[in-house]
Amino acid sequence: MTNRLGEFLRARRGLVRPADAGLPDLAERRVPGLRRDELAALAGVSPEYYTRLEQGRDRNPSEQVLTSLARALRLDADTEAHLRQLVHSPRTGSAGPERLAPGMQELIEAWPDTPALVWGRHLDVLGANALAVALAPRYARGTNLFRSFFLDPASRALHPDWEAMAVDVTAILRRLVGAAPDDGRLTGLVAELTAGSTAFARHWDRHDARRTTTAVKRFTHPVAGELELAKHAFTVPGADEQTLVVYRAEPGSPAADRLRWLAASAGPAHDRPATGAPVT
Repeated sequence: MTNRLGEFLRARRGLVRPADAGLPDLAERRVPGLRRDELAALAGVSPEYYTRLEQGRDRNPSEQVLTSLARALRLDADTEAHLRQLVHSPRTGSAGPERLAPGMQELIEAWPDTPALVWGRHLDVLGANALAVALAPRYARGTNLFRSFFLDPASRALHPDWEAMAVDVTAILRRLVGAAPDDGRLTGLVAELTAGSTAFARHWDRHDARRTTTAVKRFTHPVAGELELAKHAFTVPGADEQTLVVYRAEPGSPAADRLRWLAASAGPAHDRPATGAPVT
């Protein structure tokens, strides 16, 4: 049985600088980060008990212990939630095809001046309007956004902040795998991206976990030029892990003018699916 909790604890322990924890950064440290006994002391547990957790001989820490470990490891809220997922019963992965929630394609097409798309539980694009595809061809229906981000060179050209975005995209996949570790599609993506992208492999080893949130995204469009857009993400009610993503330009900004021009030049939605058509 995979020791998911132990792998997480070892990785995160190695990321905590002793100085940040108020400990001397001794020159004779052979590896970066904290030693087991140091983390145990910071979390208020015995070194023996912490060792059992890391080695997988104890897989059921209490909520109090998890809170103490999260504090000692300096985890943010999303990564702490991921830590708890590793302990509690995971969601069963679903292998069936995904269907865009009823009415969503019609909704996003009703926003011709706003890039909008819907992705599913594996970050496959289930639907997109014409402006979203004009903004980024990888937003076309059927594209897997994890694969296109890391393996398509056009993604690096489109995003001037690609390296910083790679951290967040990897962390999103880590959270999804933590919630459904038996989902073969997700584990297959991890293997494919680890083999094909050194950046992904590097960030994956950190065990960061994150959910999709509001953020500012920068695009270097080959025709429209530089665009700085606010990304808003919403859970689609009644759908299995579907997320509606909308991009918005600040009113009166150069990005708003360029997005308006791009909307005027965008044609019909690419690969528009029939209502309910599945993406496998």
